[in-house]
Parts: sequence; structure tokens; C-alpha cells
Amino acid sequence: MKFVNVGFNNMVNAERVVAVIASDSAPAKRLIQDAKDQGRAVDCTSGRKTRCVVIMDSDHIILSALANETVSGRLNGSPDDADGPDGAGEEPNG
Repeated sequence: MKFVNVGFNNMVNAERVVAVIASDSAPAKRLIQDAKDQGRAVDCTSGRKTRCVVIMDSDHIILSALANETVSGRLNGSPDDADGPDGAGEEPNG
């Protein structure tokens, strides 16, 4: 079992990820709202802006403050040096 950090030391099982999408489109916003209404959303943003949505095979969605390129890179095993000190993909002064 391989776990991937989706920000702020929150981990998801990489084998159960179906898709990683940006959160700024209207369909993504509807998906987020529907999941919140049904109790299927897991918010891993620690109060930051949601930048990507990780869709799991269990029909849950994970809200992340990381960019979708960062999360997909971590899923593919590529090194990730763009993270700030908090692990949320933000610049230290950002």
C-alpha cells in the first residue's frame, strides 16, 4: 500500500485514486458541493483555498490546497521540491 501526501501531512492511498482535477471549474464545484451535502468530502486544506480535488474509487473526494500538478506528480513518484515548509505547495512568504 502506497500513501501520498495531499498537503499538511494528510495521506491518501495512492492505489485508490481515480482522478485528480482542478477545483476551479463549474462541474468541479458542483461535485464538491454534492459530496459535502452527502458527507463524502474530506477537507485536507487546513483552511486554505481548495486548489485540486482527488476523486477516490470509494466515491469520496479529497479537497487539497496543493495544485493538481503537484498531487499527480506525487502519485507518479516524481520528486517534489516546490513545497514550502508546511507541505502545502505554498511559498514560505506566500
